[in-house]
Amino acid sequence: MPFTLTLMSAHVLVLGGTGEARALAAALASRPGIRVTTSLAGRVTRPRALPGEVRVGGFGGVPGLAAWLREQEVRAVLDATHPFAAAITDHAARAAALTGVPLVVLRRPGWRPGPGDRWHPVPSLDDAAELLPRLGRRVFLTTGRLGLAAFAHLTELHFLVRSVEPPEPPVPPHTHTLTARGPFTLADETALLRDHRIDVLVTKDSGSDATSAKLTAARELGLPVVLVRRPPLPQGVTAVPDVATALDHLRTVLTEG
Repeated sequence: MPFTLTLMSAHVLVLGGTGEARALAAALASRPGIRVTTSLAGRVTRPRALPGEVRVGGFGGVPGLAAWLREQEVRAVLDATHPFAAAITDHAARAAALTGVPLVVLRRPGWRPGPGDRWHPVPSLDDAAELLPRLGRRVFLTTGRLGLAAFAHLTELHFLVRSVEPPEPPVPPHTHTLTARGPFTLADETALLRDHRIDVLVTKDSGSDATSAKLTAARELGLPVVLVRRPPLPQGVTAVPDVATALDHLRTVLTEG
């Protein structure tokens, strides 16, 4: 995508871990005068290679992030983390306010139900676990490898868990794990649900096209979906829906700065 801004020594921090973050880093790294650093939380042991500089691990909370922004003379922060990475987004908003560094949060639109969907929106993993016994006994759980402790007490249910890396205990006693990374096709997701005789799907509202096929498969098979709603964004942050709009905002804040 076009990005014509050229500024000498403009350092941009991308808070990453998503496909959008990768696209932002690639667009920025290709421009003369733009230095881009992508920060990864380090939860995936073998992340894909990224353009530009890469930093892995935490900053040490809000004070550590604010200090890093000052020390590295960061001109802008693009938060393209997962919609459920609430802690880093909160830290970024507070550190940006402390340092005066502009912050743009990229949040892809959430999923919306269509005709035939049997969605049960819930505010948390704990609420999802409470609802499950009323919906089925064989569960396809795609909420990631973190947070499975919320379901560990459900000893009478059988779980198919899919995550990029194997989950760590505690997990439900009757758990079969699939390690895989999207995108997933509708045919694959439909076969998976049928082969494992799934009764109910549990997922987070990530909004990603790469993982939305499971929702279509559940709809076509008439399965209920427990959808964990996103945490709210911090008040006052600038949120945009896609990479192109994020780059437009970045161009504006760097030019004005």
